[in-house]
This record gives sequence, structure tokens and C-alpha cells, in this order.
Amino acid sequence: MRWKQLLLGWSLSLLVVLIPISAEATEVDALPQLFDRALALSRAGDPQQALPVWDQVLDIVPNDAAAWSNRGNVRLMLGDPEGAIADQTRSIELAPEDADPRLNRGTAEEALQRWSEAAADYDWILERDPSDASALYNLGNVRGSEGEWQEAQRLYRLAADARPGFAMARSSDALALYQLNDLKEAERNLRNLIRRYPLFADARAALSALLWSEGSRGEAESHWAAASGLDPSYRDAAWLAEVRRWPPRPIADLERFLALEVS
Repeated sequence: MRWKQLLLGWSLSLLVVLIPISAEATEVDALPQLFDRALALSRAGDPQQALPVWDQVLDIVPNDAAAWSNRGNVRLMLGDPEGAIADQTRSIELAPEDADPRLNRGTAEEALQRWSEAAADYDWILERDPSDASALYNLGNVRGSEGEWQEAQRLYRLAADARPGFAMARSSDALALYQLNDLKEAERNLRNLIRRYPLFADARAALSALLWSEGSRGEAESHWAAASGLDPSYRDAAWLAEVRRWPPRPIADLERFLALEVS
């Protein structure tokens, strides 16, 4: 499984709080620069370079909760969800009231299809902040993976409402409506997304499948030309199911549409 790509379907959080606990004076002097470098490499999507720098940070400040959580994110990107869970759990032990390590641990648990454990982490966050958009969205992904598309759609809608501009949540909301056979509302929402974000491949690919299923092949092909040009991953049904986490009905419709396209 392409672990780095798996992050597309999740919300993660990079922590920036730095609390040096104990280190030699020279190490403490170097710590801010090391932390900033590790964070920059993580944000740039370079986990192989970021990991040893986070290791250095933790050698200096082994009780820094933020560093443990950030290293956990990097380990997940490198395909080590068990190691990521261990790092996030250590971060939670050091900062038990912080939401970010629980959000990040949930994403690693999802990678292992530990749905109940991931849901428990997201529920912990939502009990304290019911409007946390990332936790709402990730919990929606969990419910969708469990086949509970009505509940997934509700959570996606809440996430989108909680964070204006959360385009992926709105697209997931529309896809869940598509799965639930509310095609008119799904189409309306997808068209609204495309008007606002013309280069958003997810909405265009979803609308291609929906329009084709309703017999509008010409317009479906037009949207698909844009979507596939923006992101060729949408041709891959396994990627759609495992990474992007589309519902089964839109995937099946898009596969049938693409089969006709190449025939």
C-alpha cells in the first residue's frame, strides 16, 4: 500500500510546540535549528530525511510531546503505522490533553484498519470540541469504511460546515450522497464545488461518474478530461477505495465509464 499517498484521505497535524526538558547547553543551543529543519522536511514531504533529524531532536529532549508526535507522522509516511502509533501514544502520555497526537494516532490506526480504535481517538477529540473539522472528517472516513454511509455523510457535512473551504469534506459529502442515491443533491454539490474550485480533480472525477450513470456521456467526458489531466490517480480503482476512500457505487460507475472510454 502506498503509505505516503494514504495521507490524502486523512487530516494530520504537525505540532510546533517545543519544550526543552534536559540537555547539554550546546545541544540546547542547536535544538531550535534542528526542530525547524525537521519540521520543514516533514512539511515538504521528505520523510526519509526528516526521520533522522527528529531522532536527533528526541535524543536532546526525550520528553518533548510535539517531537514524538511529529516523528510519528513521519513514520506513518514511511510505511510504519505500528511505529507511528507507538510515537503518538508516547506523545499522549506526555501531553494527555492535547488533541493533535490523538488525531494523528487515529490516522495510523486507520492505516491498519483498526476502525474502533481510530473512532475512539476521534470521539475523544469531539467530546471536547464537537466542531473539530479534522476529527469529524476522519471519523466520517471510518464510518464509510464500515459501510455506514448515512453517518459518514452527516459527519462530512459537519466537517465542511465547521471549516469553510474544506473542499475535500464537501466532495466526500457529495460522494456519500451519491452512494445513498441522492443523485440530485450530490450533483448540485459537485457542480458548486467545481464552480468554486475549477482545478479540483476529485469533484470533476465524481461528477464524471455521476453524469455518465445518468446518461450524460458528453458532459461526463468533458469533466473527465479535466480530472484525469489534473490527477491521473483517479484512473486507479484501488487508489480510490484505499487511499481516497470513495464509496463503492461511484467507483463502480467510474470504472464502467472508463471501460467504455477505452473500448
